[in-house]
Amino acid sequence: MSRIGNKVLTIPEGVTVTLENNTLTVKGPKGELKDTFSDLIKIEIKDNLITCKRINETKEAKSLHGTTNSLINNMLIGVKDGYEKKLETVGVGYRFNVSGKTLTVNAGYSNPVIVEVPEGIEVDAPSATELVIKGFDKQKVSEFAANIREIRKPEPYKGKGIRYHGEHVRRKEGKKAAK
Repeated sequence: MSRIGNKVLTIPEGVTVTLENNTLTVKGPKGELKDTFSDLIKIEIKDNLITCKRINETKEAKSLHGTTNSLINNMLIGVKDGYEKKLETVGVGYRFNVSGKTLTVNAGYSNPVIVEVPEGIEVDAPSATELVIKGFDKQKVSEFAANIREIRKPEPYKGKGIRYHGEHVRRKEGKKAAK
């Protein structure tokens, strides 16, 4: 039994939701998201409430039940409030620089890494070592943040690299000198 799938979602104030076949369109102050869901899940909209129900009890329908409900919830939150990911660098000379739709990352390589910011994502660098990624699509924001982190993952010996804000990096002990 899916507890997440059975959760009834409330449509927030200022957000409009339309359902056509199994394509859900959510419009809000931050933007518009559109997604098509499986026919195994029946989506119903009544009195500002969204419910997801399984058509049958197959394994695939059960696995899609909670996922569909979570995706719809992420769409509702995204167009209403938006999502935000924060990254930080640790290391001498590691820094971010934002100019227009271009992000320049200095992460210890001989040349800086230049990344184009995708459509629908806003990037801000409050300081040289911090980066804030904002947007209304949770998947795009998270994927872009993961791609930036992938440029130089935090390493366990010195802790240098790009990490999420508040991420704890387990440190390893280096080699011991033989006596």
